[in-house]
Amino acid sequence: MKIKHKEYKMQKLSQCNRGAKVRVTKLNAKTDLKQRLISFGIMKEAIIEVLEHAPAKSTIEVKVGKMRIALRAEEADLIDIEELV
Repeated sequence: MKIKHKEYKMQKLSQCNRGAKVRVTKLNAKTDLKQRLISFGIMKEAIIEVLEHAPAKSTIEVKVGKMRIALRAEEADLIDIEELV
C-alpha cells in the first residue's frame, strides 16, 4: 500500500504572497535573532499565515497562532518554509 504525501514547494518566507499559509522548515538566523523568533512562536513546524507586505516589500506582516508579527524582509529571508498546497 502506497501512502500519498501532500506536495510542498520550498521557499523563503519573504517570497510568499499575501494569504499564503506555510509551515516553517528551518530558521537560518543567528543565535539572538533565532531566540527572538522562537519567542514569537516562529520555529520549525510552526504554521504561519502571510497577512500583508509593505508597499516596497521592506516588511512582511504574518500571523502565528493568535499573534500578529511584522518582520523585516531580511529576517523573513532567513526563514525556510514549505507552502501548504
